[in-house]
Amino acid sequence: MKKLWLILMMFFSFFIIVKADDDLTPNSKSAVLLEASTGTIIYEKNSEEKLPPASMTKVMSMLLIMEAIDNNKISLEDEVTISPTAASMGGSQVFLQAGEKYKLEELLKGVAIASGNDAVVALAEHLAGSVDKFVSLMNDKARELNLINTHFSNPHGLDDDNHYTTAKDMAIMAKELVKYEKILEYTSIYEYYMPKPDGSKSWLVNTNKLVRFYEGVDGLKTGFTASAKYCLTATAKKNNMRLISVVMGAETSDLRSSDTVKLLNYGFNSYKLKTIYSKDKPITSIKINNSKKEIFKVFLKEDATILEDKTSNSNSNYSYEINLNKISAPALKNTIVGKATLIKDNKKIKDIDLIIKENIKKASILNYLTKNIKVITSGI
Repeated sequence: MKKLWLILMMFFSFFIIVKADDDLTPNSKSAVLLEASTGTIIYEKNSEEKLPPASMTKVMSMLLIMEAIDNNKISLEDEVTISPTAASMGGSQVFLQAGEKYKLEELLKGVAIASGNDAVVALAEHLAGSVDKFVSLMNDKARELNLINTHFSNPHGLDDDNHYTTAKDMAIMAKELVKYEKILEYTSIYEYYMPKPDGSKSWLVNTNKLVRFYEGVDGLKTGFTASAKYCLTATAKKNNMRLISVVMGAETSDLRSSDTVKLLNYGFNSYKLKTIYSKDKPITSIKINNSKKEIFKVFLKEDATILEDKTSNSNSNYSYEINLNKISAPALKNTIVGKATLIKDNKKIKDIDLIIKENIKKASILNYLTKNIKVITSGI
C-alpha cells in the first residue's frame, strides 16, 4: 500500500505548480535544492541549522574514498581484510565477518546501496589505517570545502553530540561526490547480490527508494537515527541538468520522499541549464617550447553553464577571459593549464579550470635537431 501511495504521489506531483516562496518541504526541519554544475542554490529552508546527518555522513566518506582512488592511493581492485571493529558495527550492515576479505569495490557498493556501517568502517581503516585517522581526513576535507558548520566524529553517522552538519553543507559535499560517475553507477542500483568469500551472496536493497520510483534519480544517500529522524540527500538528472536536494529531520521515510519529490519537481519545472561553451570544444591553444609537440589544444574541464528561470526572457550577454599558466614538459593529460572566467553582463560569475587532453612529452635531442634543421632549411 505504501509503495502504491508513493507511486501515485510522484505521478500527480509533476502537475503541481509551486511558487518560489512556498514551503516546498513542510515535513522537514531544513532543506536545500542546488543545481550541480553552477552550484546555484534554488531553494533553502533553515539551510544553516546544525543537525545530525545520520548515514548521509557517508557522502563525505565516499568522497574521500573516490578521491583516493583517483589519486592512485587505493584501487577498486584492492583486497580489504575485515577487522573485528568493522565487523562489530551496529546499525545498517552488510553483515561482514572479521577476517573475511573483500574487493574494495564490493565494500563500496555495500556503502552506496545498503548504507553498510561495517563496510564504511572497513574502507576507512583500509585508506587511513584507523577510524580516527579517517575522521581527521573527513574534517580536513570539510575545512577545504569551507563547510564551517560541519564536524564529523565517525565515518558512518551514528549519533554523537559532536557530529553534525547542515543541509547547505550536505549539498556542497554531494556536489563534489557526483563528479565521480562510478559512485552514481553504484547509488543508482536498486538491488544487488553481493558475493561473499564463502560463495554465498548477500541481498542488498537500496535504502533510497526514489532510484526506482522517480525518473532521473540516480543517488545519493539516505539517513536515519532516533536523533536525526529521516534524512535524504538525493540527486537527479534531466535534460542535461543535475539537481541535488537535501531534506533533514522528517518524521517518516514517506515524508522525506514527499518533500524530496516536491523539491526536484520544482527545480526541473522552473529552471533550465544553458551551456555557454562546451568542454568538448577547444577554447584556445597553448605553446610549450620544451615539448615534443609545441602547440596543444586547451579545453574547459567542465561545461560553462548558466542556470536560467524558464519564465524569464533574459537577453544577457556572456563572454569569457582566459588566463594560461606557464607549463613545462613533461605533463600528464588533464593537467590544469589555466583558468577561464565566465562573464555575464560585464560581471565575473565563475572560474573554470582549463586542461589539455593529451600527455605532454619532453622534447628529445633528436626533436631539437629536427626543429633546427627545419629552421635552417626554411631560410635557404
